[in-house]
Amino acid sequence: MRLKAPFKAPLKFITIPIVLTAILCSVTSVATAQTAPWPTRAITMIVPFPPGGLADLVARPVAEAMSRDLGQPVVIENKAGAGGGIGMSQAAKAKPDGYTVLMALSSLTIIPEADVVLARPAMFALADLRPIARFTADPTVLAVRADAPWKTVQQFVDDAKKRPSAINYGSSGSYGTMHVPMEILSQTAGMKMTHIPFTGAGPAVVALLGGQIDAVSSGPATVLQQVKAGKLRVLGHWGTAPLAALPDAPSLKDAGFNAEYAQWSGLFIPAGVPEAIAQRLRAAAKAAAMDAKVKEVILNAGSPVQYQDSPDFEKYVQLDATRMSAVVKRIGKVE
Repeated sequence: MRLKAPFKAPLKFITIPIVLTAILCSVTSVATAQTAPWPTRAITMIVPFPPGGLADLVARPVAEAMSRDLGQPVVIENKAGAGGGIGMSQAAKAKPDGYTVLMALSSLTIIPEADVVLARPAMFALADLRPIARFTADPTVLAVRADAPWKTVQQFVDDAKKRPSAINYGSSGSYGTMHVPMEILSQTAGMKMTHIPFTGAGPAVVALLGGQIDAVSSGPATVLQQVKAGKLRVLGHWGTAPLAALPDAPSLKDAGFNAEYAQWSGLFIPAGVPEAIAQRLRAAAKAAAMDAKVKEVILNAGSPVQYQDSPDFEKYVQLDATRMSAVVKRIGKVE
């Protein structure tokens, strides 16, 4: 009896199911990855200044509120230096997985242009960081010790003109948010002061209180408690409207000086963070900005929350960068 050869299925009938199975497995894997829960561990919020300054004062209540919304700790890491540039650079170069975020101040739009003016290697590019949310936007204030001889901005300016370089002021670093407004005032008023950089607003205010420097330009939140305690006096501010926290302080424009500057604080992420994670962080930032406790803490510090969502904040940052580029070029090279 002759045996029949075993049946051999055509190759196409074997290959197609295998290919289909592979495709289905691939699609399932992608879908699983896309729907995987995030975050699954703690998030680091880099604050590029020491404790005590505006960025730190805003970051702490915001981080706590975001932790509650995200279900994972948001841990503050103070990384000071170079007017905020060191911490901002670290955030810009961080792995874009959403586990590193940045609470920056407005020096973020200044430092890239300062790198160009100083002909130094760029610490980061503006495009390396994506704006997520603005929390505050206050004009800086001109603060001196309560026992200082100046009672008005005009007296301060007149004295600085009579004694070039004799009056010194502290800042958070060259081209930072405390240095630039003082340079704007100096250019406008035609005076010269001595700039003494520190690692942040906190140390600069401590130096002011200790008599090592004569003045600072800083956000209201940084000096408000010392003003209330009778240790510091605010001569004026770089805004265009009355300050709720310091209603008696005149604007520099009202005092006759065309000097304007706003120190804002905002949340940024590395530019390459996946869109789904970026949107989750955006939602958590918005929840934090709307949180009653966050509003209370920041307001008590002297800065009302002035929230701006991602699309508007992105436009705000671009406009600020354009304006600050021109200011830095006028300041020129600072050694």
